Amino acid sequence: MLGALGISEFDERVYRALVAEPDRTAREIAEDLGTTPSRTRHAMARLVELGMLRTEGHGRYRPVSPRTALSALLARRRADSEAAFAAVGDVVDDLASEYRANRLQGHPTELVEVITGEEAITLRVAELTQSIRTHFWVLDRPPYLGPYSTELEETFTRDLLDRGVDIRSVYSPEALEQHGRFELITRLAQLGEQARLLPTVPFRLRIMDRRVALVALIGGRYDKIAVVHQSGLLDALLELFDIYWQRAQPIVSTTSVTPDQPSTDDLLLLR
Repeated sequence: MLGALGISEFDERVYRALVAEPDRTAREIAEDLGTTPSRTRHAMARLVELGMLRTEGHGRYRPVSPRTALSALLARRRADSEAAFAAVGDVVDDLASEYRANRLQGHPTELVEVITGEEAITLRVAELTQSIRTHFWVLDRPPYLGPYSTELEETFTRDLLDRGVDIRSVYSPEALEQHGRFELITRLAQLGEQARLLPTVPFRLRIMDRRVALVALIGGRYDKIAVVHQSGLLDALLELFDIYWQRAQPIVSTTSVTPDQPSTDDLLLLR
């Protein structure tokens, strides 16, 4: 049962025997398990290394509390797995970039995907946003695909923030006219989203992990989008986003307000 934590079946049997009767010797446990004292002592040594037993001198061992020992092992295994998956993810990204670069040499039309229709766009957007790992940068303005929901946006944004994703959003005033959205954006900005405001935003743009961008192709509509992959065109969109980001004003001020200055709400209204 504890194999996922790196504990062999035999080592687990030895540990369980000591949990049941902590004062037993290696020889007594060996007799009960039908093995040799030497094999049992080796198992005990491994369990000490794993933090599941502690030595008490004269060849005697005492079991560490299962909740303490196994919780520590579980946390260590989880951290090791996350680090391993992160390393594999980097390799996948490198291979995908190499594959796409080689494909583009012979098929440059794959540089940009053009997607039309609400259903196809919804599926492709969901596929790309679910793979976000490091960055999510947005130029935000209407129109939107389907009905807007503050609940869905809050759940999505909180999930990204919990994963440490760098979220930067530049909103147009029209983007904050949706019912309840202004309050939601200010709340999310206090939690970690970097939210800014501009009087006008030219088009809707989403940049994910600085590796792919989604661009609305027709102003005022969101039924045709382009998916731009790593290329000079994507580099240009990154530069464009940075220009608008530098020009925009933070929605939530990071400076303290003194009594003789406008309140935070007044500053928001002025912006």
